[in-house]
Amino acid sequence: MAQIAFTKMEGLGNDYVYVDTALYPVADPSALAVSVSDRHRGIGADGLVLIGRSGQADFSMRIFNADGSQAQMCGNATRCIGLYVHEKGLTDKTDISLETLSGIKHIRLHMDADGQVGAVSVDMGPFRCAETLQEVSAAGRTFAGRIVDVGNPHFVVFADEGAQAQIDRFGPGIEHAPLFPRRTNVEFARLTAPGHIRMRVWERGSGITMACGTGACATAVAARKAGLTGDRCTVEMDGGSLEIGIGADGHIRMTGGARIVFEGTIHV
Repeated sequence: MAQIAFTKMEGLGNDYVYVDTALYPVADPSALAVSVSDRHRGIGADGLVLIGRSGQADFSMRIFNADGSQAQMCGNATRCIGLYVHEKGLTDKTDISLETLSGIKHIRLHMDADGQVGAVSVDMGPFRCAETLQEVSAAGRTFAGRIVDVGNPHFVVFADEGAQAQIDRFGPGIEHAPLFPRRTNVEFARLTAPGHIRMRVWERGSGITMACGTGACATAVAARKAGLTGDRCTVEMDGGSLEIGIGADGHIRMTGGARIVFEGTIHV
């Protein structure tokens, strides 16, 4: 039986178990993700994140959802990795490159006056946004939403507060709708003030989570496409808010916090 050291981290309540695979190789990450994510018999998390070395970037990230499926990208996890490699002394850089299944992402650490990491920004790269709305039915209701790809797939619906409250009812049906053969993440959003969006998320493979960085980016893109916001907005989720900016270069930049919750060891 092997012993693996882990770090539990969260970004706006979107929590994952992080393992440095340079020190602790993981033979079956899908099985480990299911085990550690269990909130009653495991550590409790939205999934497992493996931090590795890379020949193309400073570090690499592999992420596995709570159901064991592999995700392409996670914005909150990317911010947490920036904090992790700094706190563990793995780099002294404040501009860090990260290899993901969605390409190389660039992380910037914003240091406070005491030399500690305050906020973390991520250049999420370019996006693709459908020009027209698509209709999807779930649990007896039809929703018109926009398909947005920010390195992973999202279906963003601007809906009423009542629909947001029932995302656990509608989310599974949309995730598995025929329109999405590889499944999708689902966001229910509404504009609450100029430049301010309230959003809830149903994540592919994990269900309801407190926050989703890529989901916030996709929501900001969909809102701009609909003429609801400009190039900058705040996206508020159950776990907190992210500042999202869309640059003239077509890249999305996301800024928010990250936090180490606790550390320990597991036996596998």
